[in-house]
Amino acid sequence: MALRRIVGTLLLVSLVVSGSGLTAQAQTPAPDAGVHAARKAAKTSLTSTAAIRRARRFARSRRGVVAFAVLDAGHRPRGLRRTTRFPSASVSKAMLLVAALRRAGGERLGEADRRLLRPMITLSDNDAASAVYARVGGGGLRRVARAAGMRRFADVGHWAGARITAADQARFFLSIDKLVPAAHRRYARKLLSSIVTSQRWGIARAARRERVKVFFKGGWRNGITHQVALLERGGRRLALAVLTSGSPSMGYAEETIERIASRVLD
Repeated sequence: MALRRIVGTLLLVSLVVSGSGLTAQAQTPAPDAGVHAARKAAKTSLTSTAAIRRARRFARSRRGVVAFAVLDAGHRPRGLRRTTRFPSASVSKAMLLVAALRRAGGERLGEADRRLLRPMITLSDNDAASAVYARVGGGGLRRVARAAGMRRFADVGHWAGARITAADQARFFLSIDKLVPAAHRRYARKLLSSIVTSQRWGIARAARRERVKVFFKGGWRNGITHQVALLERGGRRLALAVLTSGSPSMGYAEETIERIASRVLD
């Protein structure tokens, strides 16, 4: 009888220990889902939180007013003074392009349209922009803004004075392929990647060093210097908008934009 009690006790202890091990194994916490999400985002983005933080520190050190916004599929717009409004200058010509192509719909573009759109984008021709604006009107720009999810865009009756923010322009450029009718997407991308050499400063210069494909538009007027771009590499896409006013010179503003882009892409 005593032997039976001893054997029973040993079996009970064995079961308890085994059960405790199983229980402990089942309760071992799984790896943090947030960590997995952060690692996945780092692999699918052209930038990082640390890179944007460095760009923000640099932007704060520059003279004048500097705003920038970075946007990719995994985040909300990040940057500095993202919702501060600026006059658009020639940056709005990219919106005019999209408005004109949406107006054309699935129809083939006529030669008269091409004679306006190409110089408006690749040369930043103001007369061509005014002619396109006369066709699409402020309503055309507002419809593009709504389709892109812009929140603070305002038309003022002239394309160069339209009010824009860095966050809204980043939203616009990240979605620009979807905003353009399928029949004209290749054409739009061709124009936005064929800007003349003399205007390929700022983001375009930083993108070339990093071997990133860039579709962009710049604008400058009366102390304002802006640039907005869609950046692509290896299936990854990023929109970057840098808006400046009050810089000591245009060269200074171009340097500001380039160095912000370099930090974002680092």
